[in-house]
Amino acid sequence: MEHVLKVSHVEKIYGKGANTYKALEDISFTIEPGEFVGVMGPSGAGKSTLLNVLATIDSPTSGDILIEADNIAKMKEEKLADFRRDHLGFIFQDYNLLDSLTVRENILLPLAIAKRPAKEIQEKVMTMAQTFGIENLLDKYPYQISGGQKQRTASCRALVSNPKLIFADEPTGALDSKSATDLLESLSSLNLEQEATIMMVTHDAYAASFCRRILFIKDGRLSKEMIRGNHTRKEFFQLILDELAYIGGDGHDLV
Repeated sequence: MEHVLKVSHVEKIYGKGANTYKALEDISFTIEPGEFVGVMGPSGAGKSTLLNVLATIDSPTSGDILIEADNIAKMKEEKLADFRRDHLGFIFQDYNLLDSLTVRENILLPLAIAKRPAKEIQEKVMTMAQTFGIENLLDKYPYQISGGQKQRTASCRALVSNPKLIFADEPTGALDSKSATDLLESLSSLNLEQEATIMMVTHDAYAASFCRRILFIKDGRLSKEMIRGNHTRKEFFQLILDELAYIGGDGHDLV
């Protein structure tokens, strides 16, 4: 099976000369189609740096990052912008919605930019809105809806163009417990039913327990991989807490 993502010996170094800091060191792993992978670790371990490098927001100092057959680590910026738009989806903690657009218009934006037919846009927006339970909010503006509803809108926008890979950066960080659970259950069902491939960076063990596999990072290196397998989500949650306690994560800061 072809990997959606293949990361080989990726390093990221900041600074020059004596003032260098190695944020990522010899990172290698793969993500298969339809996986829901979490990335966890202590504060300052390199989680956000890794996400930024994989999501084309930053570039690695060395190493290769293949999304299917395309090596984004070697891609020029102009081509990278098109690749990012056409193949990747992003869910951020602060939503990044446009206040001047309705929920519907925010969701359809990637499809409009890609010049998809109007009928297709309408159908995809409604399907995605129903998946995330916000079909009755489509004509409202971001300032008229709650934080949880904003995050579900942002998730719809990230997923509506059926990207090869979705990057979620602390997506539950600003949400209350119920909103976080609603979002995670929607992402989980999307992953299971439509085989969406998701990589989520989170400090929160509860959020991570919805993943099928966790990569732990410490001091810029991958320290451990944990696979949920046949464990219940509750059992997996406890295993994640135990590992975070061992490596010094802040998993007890629960949503």
